Amino acid sequence: MSTLAIATAKEVFDLLHDDLLAIEREFGSESVSSVAAITEISGYLREGGGKRIRPSLLLLSAKSQGYSGEGMIRLGAVVEMVHTATLVHDDIIDAADTRRGRPSANTTWGNAKCVLAGDWLYMQAFRTALEERNFRILDLLIGLTQQMVEGELLQMEKLGLAIGEEDYNSLIYRKTACLFEVSMKLGSVLARADAATEHHMGEYGRTLGMAFQIVDDVLDLTASEEVLGKPVASDLREGKATLAVIHALENGSNGEREAIQTVLTDRNFENATHTEILDILHRHGSVDFAMNTAFQYAESARVALNGLQDSEYKRALLWVPDFVVSRDR
Repeated sequence: MSTLAIATAKEVFDLLHDDLLAIEREFGSESVSSVAAITEISGYLREGGGKRIRPSLLLLSAKSQGYSGEGMIRLGAVVEMVHTATLVHDDIIDAADTRRGRPSANTTWGNAKCVLAGDWLYMQAFRTALEERNFRILDLLIGLTQQMVEGELLQMEKLGLAIGEEDYNSLIYRKTACLFEVSMKLGSVLARADAATEHHMGEYGRTLGMAFQIVDDVLDLTASEEVLGKPVASDLREGKATLAVIHALENGSNGEREAIQTVLTDRNFENATHTEILDILHRHGSVDFAMNTAFQYAESARVALNGLQDSEYKRALLWVPDFVVSRDR
């Protein structure tokens, strides 16, 4: 691993501040439609904030490879539009009432308008990406969209089932890690990097994304509603078995497995409480197991940067895995 010092959060924020503001402006201008409902829904979603980690990765990837053109602003807005579209569809599929501490868009505008607004954002993302006139960019975005749709469908098929680690890893790759991977690869495409460099940058994104989603799933089980900005244990309530739950199912007693399976099947905590499930997870070290797995993925992300030339942008990329595994929301 590189001996280059890892950046601080403030250094990363200062490094990307102006470019992220430019991406916000680009996102805002590209999400205006002649149909008022689309503009309103897009604006509401954009104002909801978020970590903007995906466009930040694209910026750091491009800059760390020597790119400094406007394409990274345009494509930063593209990946955030794609991400936002997936959130709209996720909330509809999951019948979610809240998102980031606010009412989800579908509670205000309804499912029909929101699913169409999500579709519009997807198409607008592709229209914006077309301005780069680069088939490799379109190839990456098309593959990404297909993976994410497949992931949602596969997840729906697995609801209520005690899936194994292999299925879980496949789901979270499609759900989250593939967008991290493509964000990093897009930076390489802009910088005209060779295939090997693009692969390593993509591997950084993939493993970082895996860590990100595992931590997300742990926080869903263990954080408070005030911190999360949405109901806790939503995954269990929706019948989704995440990594800590899978570990407990594989290591628990018959009675413990039955309690967990009851929640997954019933999709409520009427016959086994959230506290009882957490007790089972802690008893078997399942939360620690999941977090240790996330730490391993985070370290793999750092290792993927070994061949990258030292720079302030590489220092920032070395910091991101620490942020991902130490966050509380």
